[in-house]
Amino acid sequence: MFSYRHGFHAGNHADVLKHMVLVQMLEHLLQKDKPFWVIDTHAGGGIYDLTSGYATKSAEADSGVNTLWPLRNKKATPEAVKSYLAQVAALNSGDTLQWYPGSPQLAAQMLRQGDHLRLYELHPTEIKLLRGHFESVRRGVSIEEADGFNGLRGILPPPPKRGLVHIDPPYEAKEDYKRVLQTLKEAIPRFATGTYAVWYPEVARMESQQFGAQLKRLGGSLEKVDWLHATLRVKGAEKGGLGLYGSGMFIVNPPWTLYDRLAEALPWLVETLGVDDYAAYTLEAQQS
Repeated sequence: MFSYRHGFHAGNHADVLKHMVLVQMLEHLLQKDKPFWVIDTHAGGGIYDLTSGYATKSAEADSGVNTLWPLRNKKATPEAVKSYLAQVAALNSGDTLQWYPGSPQLAAQMLRQGDHLRLYELHPTEIKLLRGHFESVRRGVSIEEADGFNGLRGILPPPPKRGLVHIDPPYEAKEDYKRVLQTLKEAIPRFATGTYAVWYPEVARMESQQFGAQLKRLGGSLEKVDWLHATLRVKGAEKGGLGLYGSGMFIVNPPWTLYDRLAEALPWLVETLGVDDYAAYTLEAQQS
């Protein structure tokens, strides 16, 4: 489980989908004055250098943020993509793209005084990087070296009764898929008004290919649960390989504005990031 390093994948097409959706949800939560929590069950290192180390070895950012970066101020760029790229730009100077924000950094730079960011990370190297990154932050951020699935059980509902729970395990272990489903089953009844964002990969593995349908059945089995399901695929699956060809986001209690924003952004992202004729998106929702 400790072989996974998000630095290899920072800024790729899956990060584009994940972080674009997260920015939209945070912007919605920020519209009300009442404070809220963001809970990240698998936080990673927090911030990534796209110009050195793992990122340059994989060059996966070329499939995502590197392609979008020159389009951030173009009139035709969808609003959700612009909002996401504006948060990336906040970490960088001028036209140079060096630093890429993981979900903890995105949340940290958007939250207000009084809001709270709760981070879990179990990887021994990633937790060290995460703590180092937030070392100067004295308030508003708490970091725990722990299994985020287990940690979530003890803190729901958060004190303000408003919050976003981000669930983003590496899925290297098949058990991660089952643990996500079980975590949602336990968490939603305890914090029924919370927003839950689950990211998952699209790879040539049975667990991945069945996961979207399992998430939707879960949502339907819980009384009065609204959900939104979005996927972005940039190419076809490689024969016999486990390469990442797409990803999905499943949102419980999504903001009412999210569907329309994604309906505008996803077709544009397919056209902009798509590699072959298998590039596609899906967008569906259930309202109770």
